[in-house]
Amino acid sequence: MFNERGFAMQYKPTPVALAVAIAMLGAAAPAYAADAPAAQPEVKAEEVKVTGIRASKQRSLVAKRNAASVVEVVTSEDIGKMPDKNVADSLQRVPGVNTITAGGTEGGFGENDRISLRGTPPSLTATTINGHGVGTGDWFILNQTGAGRSVSYSLLPSELVERIEVRKSARADITEGGVAGSVDIQTRHPLDAKTQFSATGNIQAVYSELADKWDPQLSASFNWKNSANTFGIMVQGFNEKRHLRRDGQEFLWWDTLENLWGKNNDVLAAAPELRGKNISLLTGSAWFEQERVRKGGLITLQARPAEGINLELSGFSSKLNASNYNRNQMFWAVSPLTNGVVPSSYTIEGSTVTAIAFPATCPAHLNGACGGSWIQDAIGRKGAYAKSDFLNLDGRFNISDRFTLTGQLGTTRGEGGTPRDTIAEIGGPYVGGSYKLNGMNGAATVTIPGVANFPTAGNIDTWGGKVLTKDSEDYGQIDGRYAFAEGVVPTLKFGLHFAKHERSLEQSGSITDPAGVPRSSLGAVTGSYPSDFGAGLGGGVLGGSWAIPFDQLIAWGDKYKRPDRQDWASSYTISEPTSSAYIMADIQTDEGLSGNVGIRFARTKEEIKSYVLDANGSFQGPGNTRYAASVVSSDYTDVLPSANLRLDIGSDLVARIALAKVMARPDFGRLAGLSLNDTSLSGSGGNPYLKPIRSTNFDAGVEWYFGKNAMLSAAFYSMDLSSYVSFGTYNAVFRNGVESQKQGKDVFSTYLMNTPINTTGDVKGIELSLEMPIGGGFGFNTNYTYADGKETSVACEAKENAGDRHACDLVGTSEHSFNLGGFYEVGKLSARVAYNYRSAFLNGIDRRSAVYQDAVGTWVASLGYTINDNLALSFDAKDINNPLLKTYVYDKTGAKQPQSFYKNGRQYYVGLRMKY
Repeated sequence: MFNERGFAMQYKPTPVALAVAIAMLGAAAPAYAADAPAAQPEVKAEEVKVTGIRASKQRSLVAKRNAASVVEVVTSEDIGKMPDKNVADSLQRVPGVNTITAGGTEGGFGENDRISLRGTPPSLTATTINGHGVGTGDWFILNQTGAGRSVSYSLLPSELVERIEVRKSARADITEGGVAGSVDIQTRHPLDAKTQFSATGNIQAVYSELADKWDPQLSASFNWKNSANTFGIMVQGFNEKRHLRRDGQEFLWWDTLENLWGKNNDVLAAAPELRGKNISLLTGSAWFEQERVRKGGLITLQARPAEGINLELSGFSSKLNASNYNRNQMFWAVSPLTNGVVPSSYTIEGSTVTAIAFPATCPAHLNGACGGSWIQDAIGRKGAYAKSDFLNLDGRFNISDRFTLTGQLGTTRGEGGTPRDTIAEIGGPYVGGSYKLNGMNGAATVTIPGVANFPTAGNIDTWGGKVLTKDSEDYGQIDGRYAFAEGVVPTLKFGLHFAKHERSLEQSGSITDPAGVPRSSLGAVTGSYPSDFGAGLGGGVLGGSWAIPFDQLIAWGDKYKRPDRQDWASSYTISEPTSSAYIMADIQTDEGLSGNVGIRFARTKEEIKSYVLDANGSFQGPGNTRYAASVVSSDYTDVLPSANLRLDIGSDLVARIALAKVMARPDFGRLAGLSLNDTSLSGSGGNPYLKPIRSTNFDAGVEWYFGKNAMLSAAFYSMDLSSYVSFGTYNAVFRNGVESQKQGKDVFSTYLMNTPINTTGDVKGIELSLEMPIGGGFGFNTNYTYADGKETSVACEAKENAGDRHACDLVGTSEHSFNLGGFYEVGKLSARVAYNYRSAFLNGIDRRSAVYQDAVGTWVASLGYTINDNLALSFDAKDINNPLLKTYVYDKTGAKQPQSFYKNGRQYYVGLRMKY
């Protein structure tokens, strides 16, 4: 039954109440059903007449309230209709969830791409679709070579989703792999449809403000089932296009004069105040353009051939074609400084040179040997793509009234590729130039005289290559569920899971011509940066520069490209078979206590094949280098107990507590890929000896459902990371290729490796959430998350004690996250507005520097009007406040130095939704 506030009363559970909870959760296939305590006789719930935003919120709160573990639920407003353009867009407003618009440190691109839970890196959050893994790929070349385990949400359009369940506490029956938690994306089932045939279509046009382009966004869904409700088919498809332009300023090289070369000491002698001061040596104006086309669909067949049997076969495919072009016009301060040009003026604040200027002409005593003032990189990646596919079979068999078997068998594949990385680098003459920093408030003011003119004299430095990553998993699972007649343990679950995951990276580089290619080979260069480039960045970003059009660069690159040779040092193959078994008991008492306790056993085998320099190796690399395969095998077993307890205190108050041991396997890119220096006996790259990330997690919280569709909650969480992955050094033995060649036999040496290492960490935090209707069709929601994440190793603490105050920062930890949203829904009109904020966080390592993303807040809004039962109009606005994305690094004194500023512009969607 429902109480007067609209929630299932479960403080004295009955079979009817449990059946209502299961029905509300839409559990068509228990292989990925929500965690209701026990299977009960089917009883139809009272039909809920509310639709739209309020219905979605009601379903989400009912699912959260009735779950046995700590979860958050986002449900579709209507069939296949999420309130956002991307699955991650919806999740960013869930307490404890953070999103980023990039897969690494490359800066954001205006679309949420990765999610993370509770102040941890994205790789510690597992993502599944209908309970199974999903192979994924990345379109951006640095993420293709970086090879993390997190899923790219840019491949997952929201149109396919019925609901999303964020599981913050572990259960024994959930596949291991998410230290911070997991996200399960659940799609529709054909036999759940209310009518025999239904269809929806969505026609939209998106306007990208900065790119100044309109593009189509199309999706459709068809569902049919027979009159006996024993067979159904659902077909969903999407074809979405969007142009993207990003204006940016990048500070690619901070360093001090004494660390440079050439005539740097001459400059220090004339300007000794510059000693030990950080100078921006490459200050770039980065103009990025891209055309994204996302195509794919989902086909699901569902059959109930006999009573007690349910079979479901689903196939999914999504491909993002993402050709992209980046031009970076850089003020090349390192060139005059190493050629002995003394700055004509400079300003120093703390340890940073905040302004510097060079003479307009080359000083006479240098006889014209001043180097250059600027350099431009044109990087075209035609055909870059990412894709994800799966084929999955689910089955449910009711062996008896009490015993049910469910099974899952499938395969999933992901790819990310850059078929051709075409790069042209052109340097300009010495013309002086300057920069002036504006702190973290906006971009620096940069001047380079005569930068609008393409320099025709000289050569082009050119290189490139190609990248292909493959990610695959074959999996199978069988689960048993036995319902007892009575007792504190109504249900016992047990099961087995097997998977074989494989990840490979093939990277090739072009052999370059040491003399370069004549600039005349390009032909006439008539392109230029947009007249409004950088207008939203603040400061005085360098604009008006010459630029090579994309098609011209690609045609030139195809004509003058060099042969590719496999970059064996960066290439690798990882094979990872895993197996696990679990047993879990549900708990249910008449006093309102429910939940589950269980234990999971997980075994992992790793075989990591990398390649090391070996003069006698059988793999030919660039130039005359040769490589030999290096295979490292390991295996480990994890015992993962878990307990989730829920206490219903009356009809409106729920208390929860959870405790579990959890684990996640290291990122692929941190396990493989080696670079060894046989002379210095040092190396870098991956660490095949990494142990998994392990943690003991604790959750405690209380939820007060004080009115219909209203909830106030508070929760505390803790993650004790007994094994975490950070960066450091370790000693390892490898075959020394140089000495082996000299001595004519295998010689092994000990190398000091600068690579990922295992360390320890700790994350603690609180979550506060309020969801409440106001009346008159209005309602609002708000939540706040506090996270305190730190690495706790002796090494990082020693660095902090020595003055490096950020040595123990944990990747992904935003101390403060905040959401505020409001909605209005009366009759045919509905409206939403939402604000999302997260404070600064360590985003990762770039060029050996720890890069932080600064605090950012974004506004979104949507407006809908229902014309009739079959037609509805929609208008959506994304990034209304046109946020400035900022990253920075810390110098040795703890002062911030800007690393990048980016603007992606606003996006507007206008659409017509049709339903039959």
